Amino acid sequence: MTTEYPILVFLALIGVLPLLVAARAQSCNRSCGSKTLPHPFGFSSACGIRLTCTNSAIFISEFPVQFVNPDTVTLTITAKCNRSFQTLSSLFTHNYAPTSRNAILLQNCSEDMPPCTLPANIGVQTQFESNDCEANNTSTNNISCYMEGKKRAFIDYHNVTKRNCRHFVSSISAESFNDSALSLEVQVVELGWWLHGGCQCSESGNCTQLVSPKTGQQSFRCRCNEGYEGDGYRAGTGCRKVSSTCNAKRYMSDKCGGTTRVATLIGGVVTGAVIMIVVGLVCCCIRRRSKLKARHSAKRRLTEATGNCSIPIYDYKEIEKATNSFSDKQRLGTGAYGTVYAGKLHGSDDWVAIKRIKHRDTESIEQVMNEIKLLSSVSHPNLVRLLGCSIEYGEQILVYEFMPNGTLCQHLQRERGDGLPWQVRLTIASETAQAIAHLHSAINPPIYHRDIKSSNILLDYDFKSKVADFGLSRLGMTEISHISTAPQGTPGYLDPQYHQCFHLSDKSDVYSFGVVLVEIITALKVVDFSRPQDEVNLAALAIERIGKGRLDEIIDPFLEPHSDAWTLSAVHKVAEMAFRCLAFHRDMRPSMMEVAAELERIRTSRWELSEEKYSTASSDVSSCSSSSNLSEKPLSMTVKKTGLESRGLLVLPAPAGSFNSMEMVRNNSPVSVQDPWLSEQSSPSSSSLLNNVIQ
Repeated sequence: MTTEYPILVFLALIGVLPLLVAARAQSCNRSCGSKTLPHPFGFSSACGIRLTCTNSAIFISEFPVQFVNPDTVTLTITAKCNRSFQTLSSLFTHNYAPTSRNAILLQNCSEDMPPCTLPANIGVQTQFESNDCEANNTSTNNISCYMEGKKRAFIDYHNVTKRNCRHFVSSISAESFNDSALSLEVQVVELGWWLHGGCQCSESGNCTQLVSPKTGQQSFRCRCNEGYEGDGYRAGTGCRKVSSTCNAKRYMSDKCGGTTRVATLIGGVVTGAVIMIVVGLVCCCIRRRSKLKARHSAKRRLTEATGNCSIPIYDYKEIEKATNSFSDKQRLGTGAYGTVYAGKLHGSDDWVAIKRIKHRDTESIEQVMNEIKLLSSVSHPNLVRLLGCSIEYGEQILVYEFMPNGTLCQHLQRERGDGLPWQVRLTIASETAQAIAHLHSAINPPIYHRDIKSSNILLDYDFKSKVADFGLSRLGMTEISHISTAPQGTPGYLDPQYHQCFHLSDKSDVYSFGVVLVEIITALKVVDFSRPQDEVNLAALAIERIGKGRLDEIIDPFLEPHSDAWTLSAVHKVAEMAFRCLAFHRDMRPSMMEVAAELERIRTSRWELSEEKYSTASSDVSSCSSSSNLSEKPLSMTVKKTGLESRGLLVLPAPAGSFNSMEMVRNNSPVSVQDPWLSEQSSPSSSSLLNNVIQ
């Protein structure tokens, strides 16, 4: 009996090994260096969508792959003027094609193109001059732009070929987050992808059905439902609960790495099934160990990035519970790098803002670590505080203090409230300038934010400003004047010299802040295609109007600048400062210290003016008191500043007889005489806070 067992095991191995070899031959290679692609992507013939791996870099044709997402693939299309038009055809295959969110840039076309408006600040011309077009300046005038209408999901390749173009230059990818926010990425193309056939998604996944623009065949994509992770495909890893782990009892499930497919191969071979159980257990253990190793590696990187591990690290389950599994009802907004949710962590009644990073790749990890490092090294009342992070299960999540009044951009665009009065706008500008000046001058080495914009200026309960989003920030060096780096940031706010020569300096932040000052004055969108073509870029529009002395044409009517002399004077002085900040040559721009000092001087000038008027009025009253009777004495009133003198939100003393009662003062002043400047809308109770924020 004892000699039979080794023989049975040997026979079982002989029967199973050919099946394992066959399965191995049919498996998809998904690894390229340290990078691993999800199903159905890979680098061998058995993969559903085959890409190219060269020197640990991933390519489609000659174009590097930036991201692979559940429904899109993002490629880098370096601007090149002599690239053959036929190269464009490599982006149109049976499994992927450019989406209609792309603007395809072509050259030397004999047929007219449909309208395709590009904002002036993108710097497309500059991109060409730095490549193969510099030798032939006339060629840059021959560039055409092709875009599809909103009704189509993909670019129609046949319509593009009808234009008889000789060269494919580049592409611009545009993504609209809402009616007022637009993300533009230069030299980037977004490909939508699909698999042919009917839906073959996991039980906990949902299926998106579509028609292939190339073949017209029925196609599909899969994605896991909320609260699950995985690729969503029955042939892939399927979907599993985020908090679940793989174990022996579930080895036949799609949720345990697709071992059902292997079990089917061995069929009814009992001995082979036993072996596959062992293999499944080993796979699960390896996967679990890999996750733990990745988690420890992330913690180690966090410690290395910050110098210590003082930033609290939250359990992913706690984050998931705080956001109700990242429910849309608690979503505050979506940006180019992630989605922000409101939540309450366990044991706390205070709201926090939880940012879930969109792209989970090497670049996004670097940005997260960079932001943690910078925010943990600085402290300023006008910089948003980082409260912690979560780095489990491949997620990158940052937890910030909660800003109940949203962003400056939302208020200027009337997405929240009916508009901000000039005194509040000026205070926000002054506080923001002080925060940026602190980054530039009070820290060694200095920090360059690189993404100053109104949507990154958050407002707390009493509209105090907080500068946020340090993912693109970089440390400057005191011994050099700039850092050479590829242009990153938001269209409309980018320093034109930075975009031209890739030299990052403190003056790049000054330019971006100048755009914010123009926003504060005009309440106009930074990039708006509905304006005339030469006015699409707000910075260019403001420079033209201010330079010609026609600022009044673009001042936000809500401000009523002619209502009093101080407001009109202050608006024009801030516009002059914005004009200096927007100078093309960085040496002509002021430093942020100069900007902050000037804005604070403008802001406090109203209080100085009011004190001067009050002193004059008091002396007049004193000189006339002896000849006036009791009924003719001016109204005496006490103004309680309640700490607002530092914000410049003050009640100007009224001349005698101007008010019949204190109630009239309360009704006609933007500031309550006895109470701090906090309305019910700006300081909601905790029970109604989330609803107000989300609305």
